Amino acid sequence: MLLQFGYSQYESKVYETLVTQGEAMDASSIVKRSGVPKAKIYEVLDRLVDKGIVMDTVSGKKRTYTALPLEAVIDKLTHEFQEDIRQLRDVSLRKTVVDDQVWSLKSHSSIQAFCRQMIEEARESVLVSMWSDEFTEFTELLNRKEREGVRVEALVTGHDHPEVTLSKLYVLKPTAAHDKLERFMLLVTDTQQLLFAGVEGGSWQAIRTGAQPFVKVFAEFFYHDMALTAFSRKYPEEMFKDEEIKSLLLRLRY
Repeated sequence: MLLQFGYSQYESKVYETLVTQGEAMDASSIVKRSGVPKAKIYEVLDRLVDKGIVMDTVSGKKRTYTALPLEAVIDKLTHEFQEDIRQLRDVSLRKTVVDDQVWSLKSHSSIQAFCRQMIEEARESVLVSMWSDEFTEFTELLNRKEREGVRVEALVTGHDHPEVTLSKLYVLKPTAAHDKLERFMLLVTDTQQLLFAGVEGGSWQAIRTGAQPFVKVFAEFFYHDMALTAFSRKYPEEMFKDEEIKSLLLRLRY
């Protein structure tokens, strides 16, 4: 019941026993109902009392215990979680020299979260290139950043996004012949930080760095793709009528 909130298995079992019984119990009764070893029961009960989700009293020579009502525990955990989040946001991180290490990052949700943070913290510019379904997750944030005065340039592979109001938005619509295109995410913010992600072995993996050589190369990579997209959109027949150019374009992986 409480394992996902940082409580131990024994703590969870004892609280569940008390809250479902709905009456005060002594340690021996709790051991029988919960399955927690007798040698551990007082240690577990003391921790639950200290954490404020179990109450105790002494009646005669016997100490008994009862659970804080479930709704009260939910309220307590909710407020503690919100306070933890507030403190996490308020942490003042020590300023360091520009981080020029190349860091690897896995997990699709973690990569998306880091992208959101990078965009949110951008003060001057955002270059973003993604497939359309990934781009959907960031449209509202990107629209807001442009309204705040940040220069946002986006290149989307897939289909149009009617809800996007960006002034610099290019859309590459792959044809059936584009069989080598792979899924990726590219994000460069304030010409200082880079994140590039792709799918390897069915799983998303990314690199993140502030190293300027990498940032500059990937920024050029972005404008290279934007230029090709603009040319293809404006001169589709000319671009694909030339077999040499067509062959080169169709060999692109990103």
